[in-house]
Amino acid sequence: MRTAAVVGAAAPALLLFLWLASPLGLGDQWRLLTHGAAQGYEEFVFLYGTAPRAAMAVLCGAALGLAGSVLQQVTRNSLVSPLTIGAAAGAWLALVVGTVVAPAFAAANGLWFTMGGAVIATLIVLGIAGREGIQGLPVVLAGMAMNILLGAVAVVVVLLNEERVRNLFIWGSGDLTQTDWGWATWLAPQLVAAAIVLALSLRPLGLLRAGTATAGALGLRVAPMLALLFLVALWLTASTVTAVGVIGFIGLLAPNLARLTGAGTPASELFKSAVLGALLLLLTDGVVLQVSNWTSDIVPSGAGAALIGVPVLIWLGLRRHRAADHARFEIPRGGRLALQPLLLALCVLIAVAALASLSLGPIAGGWNLAWPSETILSLRWPRTLAAAAAGAGMALSGVILQRLLRNPLASPDIVGISAGATLALVASVLVTGRSIYESSLPTAMGGALLVLILLLALSHRHRQAPAVVALVGVSLAALLDALLQFVLAKGGAETYMVVGWLAGSTFRVTAEGAIGLAIGIAALAATALTLRRWLVLLSAGPDTAASLGLSVAPSRALLLILACVAAALVTAVVGPIAFVGLLAPHIASMLGQRRAADQLATALALGALILLLSDWIGRNALYPLQLPAGALAAIVGGTYFVGLLLFRRR
Repeated sequence: MRTAAVVGAAAPALLLFLWLASPLGLGDQWRLLTHGAAQGYEEFVFLYGTAPRAAMAVLCGAALGLAGSVLQQVTRNSLVSPLTIGAAAGAWLALVVGTVVAPAFAAANGLWFTMGGAVIATLIVLGIAGREGIQGLPVVLAGMAMNILLGAVAVVVVLLNEERVRNLFIWGSGDLTQTDWGWATWLAPQLVAAAIVLALSLRPLGLLRAGTATAGALGLRVAPMLALLFLVALWLTASTVTAVGVIGFIGLLAPNLARLTGAGTPASELFKSAVLGALLLLLTDGVVLQVSNWTSDIVPSGAGAALIGVPVLIWLGLRRHRAADHARFEIPRGGRLALQPLLLALCVLIAVAALASLSLGPIAGGWNLAWPSETILSLRWPRTLAAAAAGAGMALSGVILQRLLRNPLASPDIVGISAGATLALVASVLVTGRSIYESSLPTAMGGALLVLILLLALSHRHRQAPAVVALVGVSLAALLDALLQFVLAKGGAETYMVVGWLAGSTFRVTAEGAIGLAIGIAALAATALTLRRWLVLLSAGPDTAASLGLSVAPSRALLLILACVAAALVTAVVGPIAFVGLLAPHIASMLGQRRAADQLATALALGALILLLSDWIGRNALYPLQLPAGALAAIVGGTYFVGLLLFRRR
C-alpha cells in the first residue's frame, strides 16, 4: 500500500470520529475550529472536549507508533514496543510514586518522573534479555514479567495511599478525555522535537537495521547511536504516559502494520507507523466513546487498545517464534535433602507461622504475644487458614502444570489460568453488579478451563515451548490488567474492594469460605498424590507413558482439570495469587525433591508457608495499614522470576 493511501485513510477516520462524537454537523465543527466562537452547550463541548480529544488521540497514537517503530528497527524484533519491554509500566509506577512522595513537584514535572521510570525499567529488561535475547521472545518475557512485578508494586502503593492517587485511576488507564487544549499544546512540541531527531538519524537507523556488527564495520559509533534512539523512543513513551496514562499495544501494532503495507525503508516505516498509530488510536477511541454511550460507565481508551492488541501480540509471538526459543529453562540445582526431615521442618515452620499469625501482632504500646480473645480469634483464624490453603493450592497447580507441560515456567499465573479465572469473575461483577466477594467457583472454573484450552491449542504447534507458553500467559495477564483499569475507572467503594481482591487479599474471607477452601485443596492434594504414577509417566513424555500402558489423553486431561480446579478455587475465595505456583515447585526442586510425589508434598508445604508469612507480614508490617498477602507474594515471586530469566541467560 502506498504512503499516500495510508495518509488518505487517516483523514476520513478523523472526520468519522468527529461526526460520531458530536451532534454538530461537520460544517459547524469547521466553523468552530477556525473561528473559535462557541455559543451554547454543544458547541462548547465540541470545541473544548471533543476536538482536543481527537487531537490527543492523533498525537498520542503518532508518538506511540514512532516509539514502537524505533524500538523494532533498532532491535530487529517485531514484538518489541514500549509496553512489551516494560517502559510504559516503569513510567507509570514512577509517576504514581512521585505523586505520593512529592505531589506538587510531580504535577509540575511529571515527565521527568515518567522518563526516569521508563529508562530504569528498560535497562533492567535489556540486561535480563542480553544481546541475543533482544531479537527473540526472551526480551518480551522479561518485559511482561516486569509489567507484572511493577503492577504488583503499584497496587501496594495505591492501597496505601488511595486518597492521594484516587484521581489517577481513570487517567492511568489511558484516558483521552480533555477539557481544553492544554495537553495537546504540551504534547505537540514533544512529538515534533522527537520527529526532528529521528529525521536526522535516518542513515544511522538504516545501518542499524542491518545489525550492529555491520553498522560498526561501516563506521557508525553504535553505542551512542543506540542510546540516542532508545532515549527518543522512551521520551515519546514517557510523554504520552504523562499526558494520558498508559495506552498499550499501539506501539506494537502500528510498526507491524506499516511493514505489512510495504514500508521498506527507515523513513517510510517511521512515517507510516506514526500515521497508522494515530489512525488506530483514533478508531479505538471512537469505538470506546460509542460503547461508553451505551453503558453508564466510562471505558478507558487504554483498555480498548489492549482488547485489540493482546490477540495480535499472541499471533505475532507465534509467528516470530524461533528455534532458540525452544531452549529449556533450567532451574538452579541444589543438593538432595532427605524428604521426611525436610517435611517435618516445614511443618514446624508452618505451625510457628500459624501461631504467630494468630497470637503475635502490634498494639498501641508495641508488639504483643498472647493468645487472642474470642472476638479477635474469630477474625484471625479464617485468614490464617485461607492463606495456608491458598498457598498450598497454587503450589499444587504449579507442580502439575510444570510436569505435564515439561516446562518450569508453567504455573497457573504465568500461563494465564489464574488470569482466566479472574477475568471471568470480574466480568461477572461488571455484568451482574454483585460484590466481588460473592464470587462463584463455577464461574472461575469456566474462565480457567477456557484459558487452558486456548493455551494448549495455541502452543500445540510449538509443542508447548517454554517461551511460547509464557508469552501466551503474560499476554492474557495484560488483558486482565486492561479489564482491571476499566473496573478502576468506575470509582466508588466497590472499586477498592476489587483492587484489594485482585491483589490476593484474605481480608474478607469468611469462616465458611476458609473451611471450604481448606477442604477443597486437601481433597485435590490427596487426589494428586493418589495419581502420582500418572504424573511420573506423563512427565517422561506421552510416548513413554503410552508404552507403559497409560491412557495418555484421559489421564492428562484429568490432571490438567485438577490443576485448573485448584487455581480457580483459590482465585474464587481469596483472589488471584501470583508467582507462588512458580516459586514453591522451584524451591522444592532446588531442595532436591525431584520425584513427583516428593516435589508435590514439599511444594504444598512451601506454598502454605510462603503465603502464611506474606499474610502475616502484610497485616503487621505497616500496622494499622494492611497489605494484601498476594501483592507481597507477587513482589517476591516476581523478583524471583526476573532473576530466573537472568540466570537462564547466564
